Amino acid sequence: MIVLVIAPHPDDEIIGVGGTIAKRAENGDMVYVCVVTKGYAPLFYESLIKQGREECQEADKLLGVKETMFLDFPAVALETIPRYKLNGGLRKVIEKIQPDEVYIPHRGDMQLDHQFVADAAMVALRPKYKDAVKRIYSYETLSETGWNIPNVTNEFVPTVYENISSTIEKKLAAMNIFQSQISAFPNARSIEAIKALASFRGAMVTVNAAEAFSLIREIKE
Repeated sequence: MIVLVIAPHPDDEIIGVGGTIAKRAENGDMVYVCVVTKGYAPLFYESLIKQGREECQEADKLLGVKETMFLDFPAVALETIPRYKLNGGLRKVIEKIQPDEVYIPHRGDMQLDHQFVADAAMVALRPKYKDAVKRIYSYETLSETGWNIPNVTNEFVPTVYENISSTIEKKLAAMNIFQSQISAFPNARSIEAIKALASFRGAMVTVNAAEAFSLIREIKE
């Protein structure tokens, strides 16, 4: 099976899908990560941008990712990019990878980059194409999911739970590589918070640790 995780920023893939990535890779599946944005001066220091890229590649490699791709659209400024360019960029990735399973950010996240990426991904993943994927899931990202104005549209509603009891430690080790992003508890982007969410999601289905997803579309043959 070919798996693609679409991440608006480096580390989103670890927070939302890290345990599942490691599990898929251990099962022999080919896992790819596409990081959509890149920070640019003057909003971001060049040293921080470089560090984040290096951490992303190291963390993904630890989890068993076959390839990490970077599209270099401007972080926290996706609204300045014509929609056809963002849609087209993701479409090229889909055509190249031809995945069976795709993970995209939750559209109700507070960070607008996540919303733009989710919308563009769904355009790129329209089932009219001959390479229509079998399954599309959205994932939750601590510090983004759940912090938006609460309403029916923004709420993350999990419908699928992946048992990551065997890979939770690898997920935490991968996140710990992101020293440019990790913070001390009770910050949402902390090792303790990530572990707590995995325990909570696991308790919902009576396993030690889980990642929760919302099934967007599944095509059964």
